[in-house]
Amino acid sequence: MLSISEFSEMCHLPPQTLRYYHSEGLLIPANVDEQTGYRSYLMEQVEQAMLITVLRGTGMSVKLVRRALDEPDATPALLQQHSAEVARQRQAQDEAIRDARTFFNSWPEVRRRHVPEMTVVSKPVFGTSAGRDQHEWDGDDAAITATVQEVVKTVESCDAVVSGPPWQTLACETPEQRRQTLTGEGPCWLVKVPVTADEKALAALPGDVEVQIFEARDELSIFIPGKMSIAKYCTALSRLVPYPLEAAYVDTTRSRHLLHDDGVETTAAIRKLDEEISAGGVI
Repeated sequence: MLSISEFSEMCHLPPQTLRYYHSEGLLIPANVDEQTGYRSYLMEQVEQAMLITVLRGTGMSVKLVRRALDEPDATPALLQQHSAEVARQRQAQDEAIRDARTFFNSWPEVRRRHVPEMTVVSKPVFGTSAGRDQHEWDGDDAAITATVQEVVKTVESCDAVVSGPPWQTLACETPEQRRQTLTGEGPCWLVKVPVTADEKALAALPGDVEVQIFEARDELSIFIPGKMSIAKYCTALSRLVPYPLEAAYVDTTRSRHLLHDDGVETTAAIRKLDEEISAGGVI
């Protein structure tokens, strides 16, 4: 029998790690003294400890290692599954590092600009929640991406040309949309794709998309790299809203999120104070 210190030295595993493996049922000592609690191991257990070390070295969880040892025939498939997960995590880390470099090399700043009138193709995105929590926001992101791809494909098939980055905006353009958004009965987002097209191309578009005119306006924008999140969205708003304007204000109800390959640009319309007065105070 080997004491825990001897077994630890032989296997290059700290005693505290051996105790942890014991508590997790991964590497159970051959004997545990009832009075002292001292653990003892057999020489034959060195091989098991070696296999555990090899598998743990890949980053596998204790739970997955235990399953690999209990089901040796399943180990290749488990390793493949783990490898795919590691690749996904590495990609996410690479993206996070790139976003962090972008943030700290050039901190996002608010810009003011004039946006000309343009023709857009609009389509609602169903089955989304307007991102009430991060899990739901991620689901929205996938649905919005799929809808953008679908609209772009439809536009191009009708000989229209996509003339700028698509964007998403809350489905609040009509009283019915606002009601459905609040009650959860309808789509929460609208996808907009700017296009250049003649009347023939626009007439060829299917009925599930709507052709609209986006009116020219002044707006504020801020670009934040990476995928949109609730925190990034709130950060964008916290930068846009207090921006100093003369005889005007930032209308966040008329915001849009331009979808770039490397991030999301959040914009909000600049509205003159006399517009609010002429509209009877309704925004």
